[in-house]
This record gives sequence, structure tokens and C-alpha cells, in this order.
Amino acid sequence: MPPAPETVEVDFITPRHLAGGGDPAWITIPLHRACGWSHGNDPLMARVLLSSPDQKALLRLEPEPDGQWWTLHHAAEPDRPAWYASFGALTPVELIAAVTDALIDPAATASTPSAPYEPLQQIGWSPASADNGLVSPDGTAYVQRLGNAEEPGAWFVTAALGPDRPVWRARFGAHTPAYMVAAFTAALADPKPVPRIDSGRSLPTRDPNVVTPRTTEVLAVYVAGALEERVHSLAARHANPPTNPIRSRQPPAKNHRSR
Repeated sequence: MPPAPETVEVDFITPRHLAGGGDPAWITIPLHRACGWSHGNDPLMARVLLSSPDQKALLRLEPEPDGQWWTLHHAAEPDRPAWYASFGALTPVELIAAVTDALIDPAATASTPSAPYEPLQQIGWSPASADNGLVSPDGTAYVQRLGNAEEPGAWFVTAALGPDRPVWRARFGAHTPAYMVAAFTAALADPKPVPRIDSGRSLPTRDPNVVTPRTTEVLAVYVAGALEERVHSLAARHANPPTNPIRSRQPPAKNHRSR
């Protein structure tokens, strides 16, 4: 009798903004393989730098104990000043990937209608009492834009477990295209859980009143193939075909990092 297929224990976590950061490869590998972003190679530096083919965008992943780990810079264009977006270490990669996917999607342009608050209002986020921001129904996430109608400023998105217990913060500069911010808030509003392996060590909280993990045994081949599927999905929307396939990986062990 053939051996039973190997399975991996996966936690599907809601709300997704408290699921922990996940695997950075969910962002970096598709940008490189499906979209042609180039990367440097300095094994002595604990950072990743990825540049877009037109050299207008630079994504930096660098551990900063007191700052943002992810930073996306975009050069000025004829119709828009330079802009940036940054994300804390525990920002789920699915939310950051929504921004990078929007950036490289040829169908998404600065003229695309977008309203960053709309996806959140549709799922019951309510106005914050102190300003014009929105807060999630459970009070653990908050979105605000500084400035006013005449001079709009930067966007701030914060996940926190209380006034003195921040989990992560995302920032979008005042000139960030609205459709990029809307891509992030749409991913934030998505009710679907996100998968994590060995999430007990990475979850910001294990409080069952705040985070709900649904543990499921999943075939290891499906877990290992999820990234490859994402690469091909993005490549289908992009002009450049994917580069050489990802080298075969061993099925993830119990201590393997997940998305």
C-alpha cells in the first residue's frame, strides 16, 4: 500500500490583520519572476532590494527594530510627485501584496476610480470619534487620512490591541495614488482568513476573543505549490513571462514559515 500523502497543519486566521507578517517570499518572488523586478545580491546585508524594470519603483525589505520593515518608493512622474508606502514587520504579506499587485497590474492606472474608505464602510467600519478616520467593528484596526479636502495628507493604517499595544502600522504618502491605497483597504476588508503555519509563535495575540485560528490538515503539495500558482497568476496579467520555475522545495516541515 502506498504511503499516505503528507499533510501540514495550517491555521486559517481571522481577522487577517492580526495574523502576523507571514512569508516575505509571497511578495518578493512574484515581483522578480513574474514581473521582472531585479534584485541585488549582498549576503552580508540583512535586507532585500527590488527594482522595477523601468527603475521607477524600489521595494526595500530591511529589519528595523523601531521602524517600518517594508518601504516602497516611486519616482516622480509628469503628472505626480514622488510617493512612498511603508509597512511594519507584522503587516500581513497579503495586504502588502495587494499594493504591489496593483502597482504592476497594467489594467490598474491612476485614473481608475477608487475610494479607500469604501471597502471598509461596506463591512461595517464606523467613523472614529476623534477625527475623520474609520475604526473596525472590533476596535483593533484604524484608518485615517491627515489633512483636509483642500490639502489632503498622508494615510495611516494601524492595527493595535489597545492604546499601548500596537501591532503594525502602514503609511501612504500624500501623493500615493488613491487606487493603491484602495487596494490595501480592500485587502484589509476581505473577510477571508489567511493561512499560517506554526502561527502560535507569530500571532500578535492568542486571545480567542480577538483572533480566531481554524486549524486544518492540508496536503503538503498544495501548501508548497501556492507560491508557484501566484507567480503564474501574476505572469498571466503581466507582459513578461515567468523566469525559471522556483527550485523544487521540500514539503514544509512543522517549523517552516508560512504566508
